Amino acid sequence: MVGWRFSEFIPSPDGHNPFERLLKLFKELLVHTSGDVSEALSWLTELDKQYDLTTPDYGISDFIEDLKDKGYISREGGKNGNQPPVYNPTSKMELALRRQALDDIFDQLKKSKRGNHTTKSTGSGDETTSETRPFSFGDSLDKIAMSESLRNAQINNGIDQFILTQDDLEVHETYYQSRTSTVLMIDISHSMILYGEDRITPAKKVAMALSELIITRYPKDTLDIIVFGNDAWQIEIKDLPYLQVGPYHTNTVAGLELAMDILRKRKNPNKQIMMITDGKPTCIKKGKKYFKNSFGLDKNILNRTLALAVKCRKLHIPITTFMIARDPYLVQFVDQFTKSNNGKAFYSSLKGLGEFIFMDYKQNKRKERR
Repeated sequence: MVGWRFSEFIPSPDGHNPFERLLKLFKELLVHTSGDVSEALSWLTELDKQYDLTTPDYGISDFIEDLKDKGYISREGGKNGNQPPVYNPTSKMELALRRQALDDIFDQLKKSKRGNHTTKSTGSGDETTSETRPFSFGDSLDKIAMSESLRNAQINNGIDQFILTQDDLEVHETYYQSRTSTVLMIDISHSMILYGEDRITPAKKVAMALSELIITRYPKDTLDIIVFGNDAWQIEIKDLPYLQVGPYHTNTVAGLELAMDILRKRKNPNKQIMMITDGKPTCIKKGKKYFKNSFGLDKNILNRTLALAVKCRKLHIPITTFMIARDPYLVQFVDQFTKSNNGKAFYSSLKGLGEFIFMDYKQNKRKERR
């Protein structure tokens, strides 16, 4: 008799199969290596030698084959020549990196129905209020308040010969939900890796988490991403895992000016800037020349930066700063900047990236978020 022979199933200690367990670690390494698949696999192999991550039945070579088969990496070259194959992350991997960052950092935030921002005003939206009003042509049928409508029909037409007419219908009021245009600014100055301290990796994780949050929870919003060092320029969401620090100073002014230029072109009245940085600005551009000062808070640089924060406040563009450091002299600038804008700031240590100290200067609130 032809059939199948099954062996005993022994679940892994953490409840995941070997591929899923290695994939989570591999994604972390891929962010650290700025998308270098070969280097990430090399690190994974070394970790396997030290901590026995694989089993006799499932090794690193099996994991690589699964990565290819499942569409996480693609292979280029290395088939006929002597050169080793080159592996690159696919769009599926880029999406997986953003989703993992979102889960790791903002796992307390749940997805809403359609991803719009709720306001205090009533109007067209998804979230219902306790108020009802008479039905009018064009109202969505799924907003009909059935209990109130049936009650009106009984009062108006009696119970013996029940009739429900349009005049009996009531609908739930909903909160008006607005759209928002967001510019995400990411600091890629040299200080993000200064003194051997890796700040760019957590910055990339925060950026990926914010991007994934916006495009999944608020799909009707617009999102533009810029990086800033000596200058500022725009990048795509897919570029986030591959960001690298350059030999740059921190020209926050250039980043803010570009962000404001982008938002000026957006017709949406609701606009905001989110900035991920490790602290103070150290550079501004005067004409074609750069003025740089890495020591302390230079008054010229500081005043131009704070002036833009005030300008954004007058234009009703709030700025939320994610501070990837807790150094007192770096926090000092973010405090001044956030107060000038009447904005918000999240302060995070490198070790506790998912734990933020939250400052809302508009509401004068301070609290910890985990």
